Amino acid sequence: MPDTTYDVAIIGAGPGGYTAAIRAGQLGLKVCLIEKDARLGGTCLQVGCIPTKALLFNAEVYDHLKAAQEYGIDGVTSPKLNWKVIQDRKDKIVTKHTKGLDFLMRKNKVVVVHGYGRLTGPAKNGIHTIDVTDDGKSSQIQTKNIILASGSFARMLPGLQADSNVLTNIEVLSLSAIPKSMIIIGSGAVGVEFASIYKSFGVEVTVIEMLPRLVPVEDEEVSKELLRSFKKRGINCFVNTKVDKVEKTKSGMAVSFTPQGESQQRLEAEKVLVAIGRGPNTEKVGLDKTPKIKTERGYVHVNEWMETGEKGIYAVGDIVAGLPQLAHVASMCGIVAVTRIAGKPAKPVNKNHIPGCTYCEPQIGSVGLTEAKAKEAGYQVKIGKFPFTANSKASIMNHHEGFIKVVSDTKFGEILGVHIIGPVATEIIAEAVTALELEGTVEDLMFTVHAHPTVAEGLLDAFSAVEGEAINF
Repeated sequence: MPDTTYDVAIIGAGPGGYTAAIRAGQLGLKVCLIEKDARLGGTCLQVGCIPTKALLFNAEVYDHLKAAQEYGIDGVTSPKLNWKVIQDRKDKIVTKHTKGLDFLMRKNKVVVVHGYGRLTGPAKNGIHTIDVTDDGKSSQIQTKNIILASGSFARMLPGLQADSNVLTNIEVLSLSAIPKSMIIIGSGAVGVEFASIYKSFGVEVTVIEMLPRLVPVEDEEVSKELLRSFKKRGINCFVNTKVDKVEKTKSGMAVSFTPQGESQQRLEAEKVLVAIGRGPNTEKVGLDKTPKIKTERGYVHVNEWMETGEKGIYAVGDIVAGLPQLAHVASMCGIVAVTRIAGKPAKPVNKNHIPGCTYCEPQIGSVGLTEAKAKEAGYQVKIGKFPFTANSKASIMNHHEGFIKVVSDTKFGEILGVHIIGPVATEIIAEAVTALELEGTVEDLMFTVHAHPTVAEGLLDAFSAVEGEAINF
């Protein structure tokens, strides 16, 4: 390793790490990016967001083809899935963007070091040292600042281990064939997205959720609508349900579970997907060498600038306590951290302005407070709601399930939250994020011109509905 002292060294090349590296290079910092895997991109690019959304797009196209006659397209009588081509296309997309990251590292003069990075303790004379192990060989990197961006891992039920039948987000993306049946344990974003994908592909899907509703972090009305839609699609859903046992059978897997207030049931399926959340990858990064860094269940505590208790050491992304484990959160945290390191003006991440997107069918996009959380916070709440059945573009697209819900403060008309379930919800939520970030009011948005016909103009009706003045409903 060259005898170089970097301005910043980043451990982990997922969205938080590679974004921080690129911005650091743009700001003229001397930067090193350390990654244990052969390819950059982390979970999101390699075995998460990107390949999953590629499969979701395939599922959407397949659903359209199955309804071809309704669109006046004859001759598409029995569309068939070519699983190998689907998987190859997904892999090509991942490879393309992995190569794109390699190019961006070179463009921004980022030194990429492959290996497992570990902290060695506090800085000495203002310089930190990182131990890097690669294929049994050790080296050291010296740097003025460190950003920990080591990401997260899929949690597993006690006593289980991922294999060809017990799946996490990794294994479910590389199945050799489409199974006939799948039981999904957990109904967060990962669980409901794969439920949506495989149901479109003709799989018999069952979702089991321990909490009282699907997508439990979302507004309660969104959860109810998703449950209604999933049941309509033929996805079996159990909420308020405890998983008692998961065991192998001759033909696959069996899950024993007990819905609240009912007797135990047992279901068999070819595959079981465990989607019960993610844990922080902090166990082996050397946090024990730096006692000033405070942790909680493995998550790292930081201030608004992503700084830990140890001077010169920052943490971003899935390992940060109190932040949602989302790629776009990690990326912005990385930008905040390196901008701070560079001494440039920065703006902290506002947790209430972080969009959440779930790409199942129907899609979910949300930002800000739910109705329940707004009331808990003491607001006098006023609600506006607009159904997509009344939106012309949604009808054109044949995606008219769901609604837009606006949560506002009665006194000043402040927009507290926007919750969408329906067509392209993950795209049009961006307007609501901007409105919250710029402290827009219901009145501001009621008099903002929206193009027609668009799905986005449903937001105009939803904001207007707060005052009982929606035009189209």
